[in-house]
This record gives sequence, structure tokens and C-alpha cells, in this order.
Amino acid sequence: MNRADRLFHLHGILRSARRPVPFDTLCGRLEVSRATLKRDIRYLRDHMEAPILYDRRHNGYRYDPDAPEFELPGIWFNESELHALLATQQLLDSVQPGLLGTSIGLLKTKVRKLLGEGGQRAELVASRVSLQPMAPRRTNFEVFGQLSGAVFNQRPLTITYHGRERDAPGSRNIHPYRLVHYRDNWYVVAYCDQAKALRTFALDRIRRVRPAATPFHDASDSDLDHHIGAGFGIFTGAARAWAVLRFTAERARWVADERWHPDQIGRWVDGAYELQVPYSDSRELVMDILKYGPDVEVVAPPELRRQVAARLQAAAQRYPDRQA
Repeated sequence: MNRADRLFHLHGILRSARRPVPFDTLCGRLEVSRATLKRDIRYLRDHMEAPILYDRRHNGYRYDPDAPEFELPGIWFNESELHALLATQQLLDSVQPGLLGTSIGLLKTKVRKLLGEGGQRAELVASRVSLQPMAPRRTNFEVFGQLSGAVFNQRPLTITYHGRERDAPGSRNIHPYRLVHYRDNWYVVAYCDQAKALRTFALDRIRRVRPAATPFHDASDSDLDHHIGAGFGIFTGAARAWAVLRFTAERARWVADERWHPDQIGRWVDGAYELQVPYSDSRELVMDILKYGPDVEVVAPPELRRQVAARLQAAAQRYPDRQA
């Protein structure tokens, strides 16, 4: 236990004690020598002005019950929390490099210093925690900053958006409500003046952002939650159908532990695993089904079953038998 950990735990013991805690009890609970405990008590009392009283009768210590409630100054974390903070910072850098770099830079420095006092090396976090995003698309940092500022400050924007479906740029007035990080990429949920409805825009397809001179169109949290979470995947909106997927027993060892949707239904049927998920748009769902190949069958609805079958047949035609 490093010094920061010891002071943190010593403070917790004394703060919760109703009577003086014997010196030997403190040594045992903190797993330190008598000399180390004396130094820690002296440090708390002299440098942090903790109201520690010595009780000769019990040969123990407690906080003065008549003194104002004492808290450790600054930010205090135990060793595991410090490592978790550094791992979280690495995660933030992976999600969006520089997202909070300026804001938490000083905290990161303090965390590294506290770990160093305990003989720990902060560099171990970077070498022993590996984050490997899958197919992230590049997001313009300036666009991200403008969108996040508009979300938090409720400001309408005019964006130039180059959607992949139409493969053509266009101008839209949007009222951004939420940033969504989904499958290693960023999206913004906003009300679109042109569509007169909620829409989801991929940040990597936004080419330009500027303020819009229109009143902000507000939306309720319940409407946003329903829009985002009603159907499968990033294609938001009210679910229009339920997919019934049946996985082989072998593949079920993985799928049965996965969460595809908050409202999903899973059950075992004759040794196979049946998964039911709601969806509003089948495009992303079809791609996820195809990656399981022969290990999954679309039971329902018929429309989805035909779509997947057609894609599998088209894929098979790309692999003609060259021996024929």
C-alpha cells in the first residue's frame, strides 16, 4: 500500500470510529510498522490539519468529535482508482483523441505523481491495457468540437452533410441533442428542419458547421430515448418488425451472452439458441446476420429472410467452381 493509500484508509478509519482506535489495531488494519503509522498520523495532523486526538487510556486515536467535520484536501484516490483513472484517460484518447486532453491534463499529472509516490509506474497502464478500435472512421476534430458545444449549449447549426446513401453533399439546419458513440464511431442525434423529424448524422460525413440563425427546437428526453433505443443498431426510429434468428448450438456459446438490443428476447429451442430483436431498418441487421454465415437462420419475418438469402446467394456467385 503506497502512502496515498495509507492516508486515505487511515482517514476513513478515524472518520467512522465512534471510540478511539487502538494503535496496534491501526497498525494491523493498515499493515504497517509502528514507525510508519506514527509518521502518517503526524503528517495528517501537522500538514493536513486533521483534528486527531490521542487517548492515553486506550492508547488509540480518533477525530475530535467537537471539531468541524474534516475531509482530506484536494482529490484523493486509492491505488486501484488511480490506475482506473489512467486507463479511462487512455480510453478517451482512443474514442476521440484530444477530446478532454486540455481539461484533464493537470489531473493526469497529479495521478502520475501520486502513483510515483507509491513506487508505481503510470506507464504500466499504457503497456498493460490495450484498446483496439474496430474500423473507426476519421472525424474532424474541429467539427467534433463545434457539434459537442452545440449539444451542451443547445445551439442550432447549419451543416454540410455528405450522406453515403445518396453520395451527394447537401445543406441542412439541425438542432443537435445528443452525441452517440456507436461501434467506434461518432453520431449526432438532431432535429432536422428539412425532414421535420429526428435524424441521426454520422460525424465523419459532416463537412462544414456554422451557427444557424433560428430558434432552438427542443425535444424531450423520452422522445430521444425512444428514437435512439427503439430499434436495432444505429438506424434509429420506431421498430417496425421483430427479427427471429436461430443460431447453431456451437455459435450460441457466444451469442447467448451478447446484448444486441435492450429489449431482446433469447431462448433455447431444440438445442439451438433463438434470438429476437426489434428493428426499424434492416440494413445493419442484415450485415450482422451475414457475418455468421451458416451458423444462423432467419426464421422471421419473411421479408428479412428473403433479403439475407438473396445476399448469401449473390455472395456465393462470386465464388464459382474453377474446376468446372
